[in-house]
Amino acid sequence: QVQLVESGGGLVQPGGSLRLSCVASMRIFRIDAMGWYRQAPGKERELVASITRGGSTNYADSVKGRFTISGDNVQNTVYLQMDSLKPEDTAVYYCNAATLLGNYWGQGTQVTVSS
Repeated sequence: QVQLVESGGGLVQPGGSLRLSCVASMRIFRIDAMGWYRQAPGKERELVASITRGGSTNYADSVKGRFTISGDNVQNTVYLQMDSLKPEDTAVYYCNAATLLGNYWGQGTQVTVSS
């Protein structure tokens, strides 16, 4: 079983930046892929960005060029650097780990983009 703990959310003005962190309870190089999802009120959860064990990344079209996902094998942490934030980025952001044993989720961290 993998436990995931997110942090780094908060309130930021449009155009600002935040960095989310997700610490995993196991070595992330043993995890097939990790990703960040988000869910806004009244909307379905959607993939924001993902990174595979080999380092390949994937982004939703809405965040390409603004968000960057990265992993630190030493710290067992995956990051989501979010720049040029927009009000429509407001959501609860969840960390996900995909393994042979199953899919695991963190508790979520709130990101609010507002002036």
